[in-house]
Amino acid sequence: MPAFEHFFKDIDAGWKWPGEGKILLKVLGSAALMLQADYERGTKDGDVLETEQLDAETQERLVGLAGRDSVLHTRHRVYIDIVMAAIPFLPQVPLWHSMPELSASLSHFEVEVLDVVDVTVSKLKRFNANDVSDIEAMVDRGLVLHDALIERFRLSVDWFGMDARASEIPQYVKNLHRIERDIYATDETEIELPGWI
Repeated sequence: MPAFEHFFKDIDAGWKWPGEGKILLKVLGSAALMLQADYERGTKDGDVLETEQLDAETQERLVGLAGRDSVLHTRHRVYIDIVMAAIPFLPQVPLWHSMPELSASLSHFEVEVLDVVDVTVSKLKRFNANDVSDIEAMVDRGLVLHDALIERFRLSVDWFGMDARASEIPQYVKNLHRIERDIYATDETEIELPGWI
């Protein structure tokens, strides 16, 4: 069983605020990769996207139970980190997948994970050494085809290009081109940027 499954089961077991329905947790980042692929690596956090269901009180409880320096952080050596919805570099409509077996084992939470290709696109924003390793691992496993990556990247550019975040996009394009050269061993794809950049 992946380490993050144990982590979410412990969060569920420690949840003391039952409600009328399950709380949806949208998992992204490396945690989403490890929950979907035969892949493990050391990581310090499990990113959960801010949603309407995760109001301020629920976020506070979740972080208190499983955030940085919590008992569960000490036990599992990972912690929950809430990510603001506007931060990830993603298309306007990200692709999410349900985790029926994991969710069925939880009393208080429903878990969805970000699609592997969309996780890869999002990692072209921060693009640190772990991000590059994650991308390479997904490509090596045949889970991120080049055409699919380009399609989702272009959709992300379209969405980010509508506001002040557009000024960051040229760096993401450079990061994409590095991945194309170094991991796919293919030519760089021309990416059309918003005209005002």
